[in-house]
Amino acid sequence: MRTRFDRQLEQLNVELIRMGALCEEAISIVAKSLLDSDLTYLPHALDLDDQIDDKEREIEALCMKILLQQQPVASDLRVVSSALKMISDMERIGDQARDIAEMLEYVVQYKFESRVHIGDMARASIKMVTDSIDSFVRKDYDAAVAVIASDDVVDTLFQKVKDELTAAVAAQPENGEIFLDLLMIAKYFERIGDHATNIAEWVCYSLTGQHV
Repeated sequence: MRTRFDRQLEQLNVELIRMGALCEEAISIVAKSLLDSDLTYLPHALDLDDQIDDKEREIEALCMKILLQQQPVASDLRVVSSALKMISDMERIGDQARDIAEMLEYVVQYKFESRVHIGDMARASIKMVTDSIDSFVRKDYDAAVAVIASDDVVDTLFQKVKDELTAAVAAQPENGEIFLDLLMIAKYFERIGDHATNIAEWVCYSLTGQHV
């Protein structure tokens, strides 16, 4: 019975890695589209959101199957319940990547310094998502704590973008709507970092039974 349970947990790890990879790809596409002013791959980013939604349902079904069939002990129960929480955050990451994609066609033709820092935010957010999923699979508490700490980097970059765009609106009020769109995009990347932080916090809980 335990061997079967271990196989199901391994399958859960594999599916979480796949869902995380879809999230990473979606974020990478929208970030590259913004920085390169190239909308070629945006339809794929929209399709990825649908794939992420499908993967969430698959993992949810697997978790329920484990809970109903295996009656896991406390430590295993924490792993499965944490996975259920994590896929909710990953689904929201997919939604926010889609939100960014839908805004990009209005802003890619404008080049502003703040786009560089938005790109930095995107790269930091992608790393946080990757590292948070990896910490779950490897059961690495220290890696999860490092993800939580790195949220400050994304928050600092968001504040920098916000300050730059505030100054830009004052200097070029005729482009105010575009600046607002850029600020919203930056906010979505900041939220993606928040969701990665949530994932890492659930990893810590799955390993220790304590919320960070």
